[in-house]
Amino acid sequence: MKKLLIVLLAMLGFGVAASAQTVYSVQYKSDADVKVYVTNSKSDADLVVYKCKYKSDAQGTNKGLWFFTDYKSDAKKKVYFVDYKSDADLVVYFSDYKSDAGWRNRSKMHKMQ
Repeated sequence: MKKLLIVLLAMLGFGVAASAQTVYSVQYKSDADVKVYVTNSKSDADLVVYKCKYKSDAQGTNKGLWFFTDYKSDAKKKVYFVDYKSDADLVVYFSDYKSDAGWRNRSKMHKMQ
C-alpha cells in the first residue's frame, strides 16, 4: 500500500512540473516552434505574458505564465524573437504583473499548446 501511495504521489508531482509553460529562446529562426514579436502596447498583443522567476510559479499550461529555461531540452516551446510584427506567429506583451497574464486573441492559443 505504501509503495502505491509513493508511486501516485510521484506521478502527481511530475504532472505539476510538466504543466509549466517552459520556454526556451533559440538563436535561429529555423529552430523555433513559434516566432514571437514583442509589442510595447498591451492592446496590440495576442498574449500578455508574465515571466516567472521559478518554474513552479508557471503553473498551468498556456495561460501566459512563462518560465524561460536555460536548456532547450527542458522547454515545452522554443521561441524566436523577431524584429518585425509581420514576421511573427504570435504577438506578446510582457507584463510586470502576474494577474495581467492571459490570452487576448484566443484564435492563436494553439501556437503555444
